[in-house]
Amino acid sequence: MSLTREEVGHIAQLARLGLTEAEKDLFAGQLSAVLDYIQTLQGLDTEATPPTTTAIPQQNVMFEDVVEPSSPREDILRNAPDVVDGFFRVRAVLDF
Repeated sequence: MSLTREEVGHIAQLARLGLTEAEKDLFAGQLSAVLDYIQTLQGLDTEATPPTTTAIPQQNVMFEDVVEPSSPREDILRNAPDVVDGFFRVRAVLDF
């Protein structure tokens, strides 16, 4: 399938892209190659292939949750610019 410069211009207009004439020529060839490849893929017989087939085995990479002691509160708050009653004080971001 080969796209014309006018078709690429129309696609660019729909996507709100401003393309130069040189870009339209370049993208016409590139998009045509992509569409040709998709057409080739559509010709493949995938009836026996389950839709969830992957190329590599998958495994869970999650780690166990482990409770560990954290840094002392005083150490953490020592570098805070503003502390109130043992908590960080931050500027309000919502008006009520």
